[in-house]
Amino acid sequence: MKFSAARSELDSMVVGIELTLVSIIQGVALTVLIENAHAVIAERQFVFWLYVVSGLFVIFVFWSRAVLHIITVIRWPLEFGHNFLYIACALVEAILFAQLGKPGSWFDFGAAFIAIGWTLFVYDLRLIHARMRDSSGPLSNQLSKRVLGDQWLNIAFLLPAVFFLNLISAILIRTWPELFLIHNAHVWLIAAELLGFAGYLVYVVRFYVVLAPLIAEARHEWRGRLDHRDQS
Repeated sequence: MKFSAARSELDSMVVGIELTLVSIIQGVALTVLIENAHAVIAERQFVFWLYVVSGLFVIFVFWSRAVLHIITVIRWPLEFGHNFLYIACALVEAILFAQLGKPGSWFDFGAAFIAIGWTLFVYDLRLIHARMRDSSGPLSNQLSKRVLGDQWLNIAFLLPAVFFLNLISAILIRTWPELFLIHNAHVWLIAAELLGFAGYLVYVVRFYVVLAPLIAEARHEWRGRLDHRDQS
């Protein structure tokens, strides 16, 4: 039982570190969003209110996605590269929120933010494969298969779609500034991005609801294997 208890304690410690990190960096990002949203709302710049809502959805998506990843994949040992990419994402996210009222810059940094997130998803494939190796079992394998499928869906389709939406929006604004800035056609671009984030958030929540029972069962199975290893 000593090995099982020690491993469970280390896993809990790493999960606690990850949850604390994610909460802190998203708290910082929210602070930046609030500071910049205050002027936009107070001055009744209605044309930029969708950017505020979009920024809020970015935080919702980042936090929920990170928490889902933590409860399904993260265990001992602590992965520094993964956490460094989290911090890099948060830095660009904060800069993104500072661009409220600047549509061109908003989509520039939006593309950069998604690019780092895309890199994070690719990097985290190694963590998923590590869990598949050290947590074999019918339920654990089923959980890992679903998590891996979701990871590849994000890498191959969802993140590229959002990245190119931001990139194309930035190009359009800089190519036809009169149309998109003076005549406020950029509102259609941010509306499309907001709908994309809202749809993705619904997807993440529904994915969690499906996984929740399987997560509990897989973790019980994994702990059972550790206990069996101790006894043997």
